[in-house]
This record gives sequence, structure tokens and C-alpha cells, in this order.
Amino acid sequence: MSQPIQEISASPMSGSKRFRASGPILLLAILFLAATFLAWYFTWFGRGLSDGDITKYLEDTRNPRHVQHALLQVQQRLERGDQSAKTWYAQIQALSENPETEFRLTTAWLMGFDNKSNEFHSALLKLVHDPEPIVRRNAALALVRFGDKSGHDELLSVLRPYSVRATATGTVSSTLRAGSDVSRGTLLIRVQGSDGREVEIRSPLPGKINQLSKVNGEVVNTNDELLTLNSDEESVWEALRGLSLIGTAADTDFIFAFMKSTNLTPRVKEQGLSTMQTLGTRK
Repeated sequence: MSQPIQEISASPMSGSKRFRASGPILLLAILFLAATFLAWYFTWFGRGLSDGDITKYLEDTRNPRHVQHALLQVQQRLERGDQSAKTWYAQIQALSENPETEFRLTTAWLMGFDNKSNEFHSALLKLVHDPEPIVRRNAALALVRFGDKSGHDELLSVLRPYSVRATATGTVSSTLRAGSDVSRGTLLIRVQGSDGREVEIRSPLPGKINQLSKVNGEVVNTNDELLTLNSDEESVWEALRGLSLIGTAADTDFIFAFMKSTNLTPRVKEQGLSTMQTLGTRK
């Protein structure tokens, strides 16, 4: 009888020790999960912001995610016709002049949601001449909503290969090939200078490499063409839709040539044909 009693009495003590040993680990796991959830929650763009939070986030230019979150909230209010969005117009205009490309491209798009604002219209007329092509394109599309044709040439340029040029003199190093899909910010080419300094050339646009103008080991000078990029499907579709509203009959031949020389998705083909049909009725 004594042996079973010893075994029974030993079992609870063993479980207690195991619980005490695993307690700190369990606590750490809970803290980790809580930290992960909070990090996700406070960076999730779907989380609603109060008016005060929007103001504070728009001022927090050291944290781009905060700015992007606030701009999205303002856009949603504009889409609902909520006049309270005007509270932040001055901050949005200031961000449209910020050195950070992400802020300029987002505000360029956002300002198209109020095509009655003279302040936004004036800001977009500056952004359509921005040094960054992605900003110019967003501004051109936003100007369409104002019925302004100032971005016409920029929309046409979306249908042309974009030339990426060297920003330094040196030797080319790249593993990408023609036909490669790239996102904005993708590393395209490294240029190794004679002084040992290496310059990275990153894609200013999403799209597909059309043609490599320089190959590995070739020496290039500043402003030499390195490669050309074809625009991504979404950009092409948006440009064709914009041209259907502000384009001219003279654009029809250019669009027709583009559609013949490029592999297009059915969605883009449909929009291209619709745009040409619309422009064909204009004088």
C-alpha cells in the first residue's frame, strides 16, 4: 500500500514544480503576443483616428506611416463628402511641398478628391512638374478631376518607355534582365566609381524592364541611359482613362501605335479601345 501512496503524493508536487518553471515562459509569451498585437493595431491603416490624432499624425513627418495613415483618413472623409476634412487642407498643402517623395505622391492623389478647392488646384499645378515621375503622374490624374488638361503630356508619357539614367560616372553592375518586373524602389543597377564609391540606381516607377542600354562591366557617364521601363498595367489603365476625358483626336494615332506594339491585358485593351473611340469623336 505504501508504494501507491508515495506515487500519488509525488504527482501534485511534480506538477506544481512544472507550473512554476513554465510560468515565466508563459508570461513572456503573453507579453510578446500583446506587443505584437499593439504594434499591428497602432500601424494598421484601418484603425479610425480622432480629429486630434489626424492633426498630430500629419505633423509627425518623422514617422511616414503616421502621415500616410492620417492622409488615408482624410481621403475617406472626402469620399463621404465630410466637410470636416477641410480642417487639414493647410497641412496637406504643406506636405505636398515636403522633400519626402511618399508625402508628395500621396497628397497629389488625395487632392483630386476635392476638385472644388482652389488651393489644391494650385498645388497640383506645381506637382505636375515634380522631379519624381510617380508624383507627376498622380498630379496629372488628379488634375483630370478638375477638368484641367495641364497633365495631358504626362499622361501620354505613361504610354512611352521611361528612360532611367546614370547619376554618376563608373562601371555598371546589374543582374536584372529585359522583361523583369520591378516595383518602385527596386535596385536596378549599381555604378562603381573609379574612387571606389558605389551608387545605387533604384526604380522610380513600378513596371517592367523594356530594354537594357548598358551591360555589366560597361563604363557609363552621368546622365547616360541605363535602361528603359514600361509602365505597369494599373498606371497604363489610369492614363488611358484620363486621356479619354482630356485627350484630343490627335492622341488617337499615338494610342493606336501603343496598343499594337505592346503586350496588353484584356482590361487595358478594352480601355484603350474605349478611349480611342471617345477621342475619335472630338475635333
